[in-house]
Amino acid sequence: MVSIDNKINDKNEDRKEGVDLDQILIDEIGQFGRFQVITLVLLIFPIIFAAFSIGGYVFTTARIPTRCRIPQCDGQQLNPEFRPQWVLNAIPGSSIDSFDGCSRYADSNNNTSTDEVCPAWWFNTTIINCDEYVYENSHTIVYEFDLGCNEWRRSQIGSISSVGKLIAIPLTGYVSDRWGRRVALIISITNAALVGIIRSFVNTYEWFVALEVLEAATGAGAYSACYILAMELVGPKYRVISGVTMSSLFATGEVILGFIAWGVKSWRPLLLVLYIPQFLIVGYFWIMSESIRWLLSKGRYDEAEIILKKASKLNNKQLSEKSMKILKITLEAQRNTEETKEPWLPILVIKSRTMLIRCIVLPIIWIVTNLIYYGLSINSLNMTGNQYLNYILVTAIEIPGCWTAIMLLDRVGRKPMLMFGFWLCATCQLTIAFLPEGQEKLSLVLYLLSKYSIVIATTSTYVHTAELFPTKYRHRLFAFPSTVGRIGTIAAPLTPALASEIWESFPSVLFASFALLAGFLVFTTPETLGTKLPDTMEEAERIESRKIYD
Repeated sequence: MVSIDNKINDKNEDRKEGVDLDQILIDEIGQFGRFQVITLVLLIFPIIFAAFSIGGYVFTTARIPTRCRIPQCDGQQLNPEFRPQWVLNAIPGSSIDSFDGCSRYADSNNNTSTDEVCPAWWFNTTIINCDEYVYENSHTIVYEFDLGCNEWRRSQIGSISSVGKLIAIPLTGYVSDRWGRRVALIISITNAALVGIIRSFVNTYEWFVALEVLEAATGAGAYSACYILAMELVGPKYRVISGVTMSSLFATGEVILGFIAWGVKSWRPLLLVLYIPQFLIVGYFWIMSESIRWLLSKGRYDEAEIILKKASKLNNKQLSEKSMKILKITLEAQRNTEETKEPWLPILVIKSRTMLIRCIVLPIIWIVTNLIYYGLSINSLNMTGNQYLNYILVTAIEIPGCWTAIMLLDRVGRKPMLMFGFWLCATCQLTIAFLPEGQEKLSLVLYLLSKYSIVIATTSTYVHTAELFPTKYRHRLFAFPSTVGRIGTIAAPLTPALASEIWESFPSVLFASFALLAGFLVFTTPETLGTKLPDTMEEAERIESRKIYD
């Protein structure tokens, strides 16, 4: 095998300026060996916990079937029967199982006493809004805080929580690039667990919302920290596998969340079950290795060398001292150059037309993926049938979507997969919007296919975005489109209310329109299939000319 120093000398001049860790991974460490597998296994739990934190509000704030309280019929009962035999006498509806949840018939002037329970003549045909509500169950905060038919107030919880995520992503990116991926991961999970447990004890709507935002702002960056760590861990050949594994693990966490919520329906104990185990992640400070790329970018060569030697030993490889010396010299030269010439990161981006275009286009793509991805999950609870089973099906379909991406991303490329995912989703959603009534089964199939296709696009977006930015600024630049993309996450919880207030098919048409737009925007980005993971701004700008096929 040709030595690493000869390989480096053979590279063109621009390659000498970069951190050639990929070559060491390929030749002397192993791109995907036992060391990488152990780290990915350790990442399973924080990713699942991240899914709990991000998706938990779907169940704690879920809509509960309601009806108007009828004082003369329900009496002074604290928990009157939800579907009494007399319900259609007082409330508009077609059957005892299908009646209006937000209105009732007005009282008539005929209140003659009778042995009959709540007779029809006690009411007239005038329909009025409810003054008080009776709930089918007490599982969510809708009952606890008497939100009744206040759909906007209920939906706003998810949107306001997503505002907190706008803070979390750049904050986590800063912590990650400053103190390390491992530290960012542990802090995010611990913060989410602490605030989540406190939230289970609140007694007002306002405190619940405030703590929901605080949890999102301080703990929602855990998944991105895991993702960056996994992407920086492996060689070029296995980058897609690592990225898709992260996405499929998140989907698995959502499925587990659905089963847990099905078993623990009441929101207070549900929060405790979801968050108490997350404190175990504190132990990762001692058992998980830091990102080698991050250590090298910070000039912490001794620590990086220890982990590289550990990795080579676990992978049954041999790391040469010569390789480390060459790598250290290259990095030091790069750092000296950057310290004297490199301005503030936003200035760097503005001066680079290529990077500026990416920082404009990628956020729009992220907004679309988040809007549709979370919008489909949230709206699944309002579909006919068991809401827990619906959520499990819609999230479980993400797993084959992730693995479809893993099978094809390295064969057909990132851009074709992105366009395929967006445009298939748009086609399915447009079809759903104009389906005739009575096509529930076909609608469900198209709905699942929509989620499957947007997951392909989402998975491809994560991989593609991470490959477009250099190591030193990767988490912060990755955080930018991810942060702006939270606009889609903020809007997603409002789509059920839009469906009830404007048009039932409005969300489907909205999703389809944005998916079509995102598919066309993909044309403005470079293909990253087979490219070296860029370490410098120059490498990122010339990414398509830096192919390394293995």
